[in-house]
Amino acid sequence: MREEQDRIPANIVVKEDITCLDQYVVIVAGGSGKRMRSDIPKQFLMLAGKPVLMHTIIRFSTYCSSIKIIVVLPSDQMEHWNDLLREYSFRVPHTVTEGGPSRFHSVRNGLNMIPGSGLVAIHDGVRPLVTTATIKRCFEAASSFGSAIPVTSPSDSIRIITGMESVTVDRKHIKQVQTPQVFRTALIKKAYLQEFLPDFTDDATVFEKSGEKIALVEGNRENIKITNPEDLTLAETLLAFIS
Repeated sequence: MREEQDRIPANIVVKEDITCLDQYVVIVAGGSGKRMRSDIPKQFLMLAGKPVLMHTIIRFSTYCSSIKIIVVLPSDQMEHWNDLLREYSFRVPHTVTEGGPSRFHSVRNGLNMIPGSGLVAIHDGVRPLVTTATIKRCFEAASSFGSAIPVTSPSDSIRIITGMESVTVDRKHIKQVQTPQVFRTALIKKAYLQEFLPDFTDDATVFEKSGEKIALVEGNRENIKITNPEDLTLAETLLAFIS
């Protein structure tokens, strides 16, 4: 059995037909190009002939052609995005809304675009290698449990630094967290009514702070977040192997 399956539900029993629920995705694309050593925001960098963000949008439209896609961008990047849409004749339906001063506020703005109930995925715009299988697992688990967070197990040994020393940790008890993080819309909207806290590292921490529980599902290792120049090179190779 693969390590990713440790402590992750192998068989998810869906309590409600997922096709009866509206499905949304809020794609947060507010990054800069600083760590990429580029003047171009990383979501607009070229990957296999088109901007990274377009690949990310395509992953969700491939999973479900009727999913409602909401893209959150900084206000000063919207005009450039419109130019890219025309340049690449990109016609996957989506709505664009303005981001906020932090990722937390940008997600809140995206959630405010959702009119009704259903399920919503919140995804990083620079994770273009999520598989449709991972997306499906997340939506199915969230329909049963109210939330679903994709995770993988680290392949390297793990040590925790304590003062001047370090101690080893059983990596079976450590999970690396990815997106999309999927929630019942009513529950995550309620969670995002909280005031921002610095320890909100992702949507799951916001959700937990509101008193809700998190369900873990298996992610896919290729689902990397493009942050550094070498990530873009790796993504070029991995893109051919995902579906």
